[in-house]
Amino acid sequence: MIHLYAAAAAVLLVGGAARAQTVAAPAQPEAVAPIAAPVTGQAVLRTGTEVPLKLTEELTTKGKKLKIGQRVHLETAEPLLVQGTTVVPAGTPAVGELTEVRNKGMWGKSGHFAARLLYLTVNGRQVRLSGGFDDKGTAGGIGATAVSALVFLPAGFFMTGTSAHLAIGTPVKGFVDEDVPLAFAAAAPAPLAVTPAAATPIVAAAAAAPVAAAVPVAAVVPAK
Repeated sequence: MIHLYAAAAAVLLVGGAARAQTVAAPAQPEAVAPIAAPVTGQAVLRTGTEVPLKLTEELTTKGKKLKIGQRVHLETAEPLLVQGTTVVPAGTPAVGELTEVRNKGMWGKSGHFAARLLYLTVNGRQVRLSGGFDDKGTAGGIGATAVSALVFLPAGFFMTGTSAHLAIGTPVKGFVDEDVPLAFAAAAPAPLAVTPAAATPIVAAAAAAPVAAAVPVAAVVPAK
């Protein structure tokens, strides 16, 4: 009978130890949704912003082809940035207009022209510009004093000045002439990276400690 109690106690102890060593696996974390980002950010291209331009065509009074009201073609020489973002790329077309034209002539008269800036076109929109440019040729011949003009009258009549001329690529400075609202597309931040916690392995009772074979009750014979 004593042997029977000892065997039963051993089985209970082993079973309790096995249950103590069994660890439940932790639940897996749920997926984390990306953080919502604002759709747009607002900014303004302000009046007075300097616009570096350059001519994309040659202008000259030689040949007497320039006319008042004639359109002049330019482009931006550098990009315009607002809050570190390019809002007007380099090479954006711009337009000006001739306001004065004078061809060279007799008595040493030089050629001259002047133009004003009108607008640049970006993303299908015209943005008004202010500013202007001009050029004047060199006066020729006489005209220093009235006396010399009288003495050399025949020679002065046939002497002319030079034509006004600006080459392709000549730099021109302009300015934005209106406030232009801008809309920046805001980039969504990257989703948070979540690393799942390592699952603790379940320790099997059989692996933790071997269980002694139960002694059959019929095999236990009480001592006399």
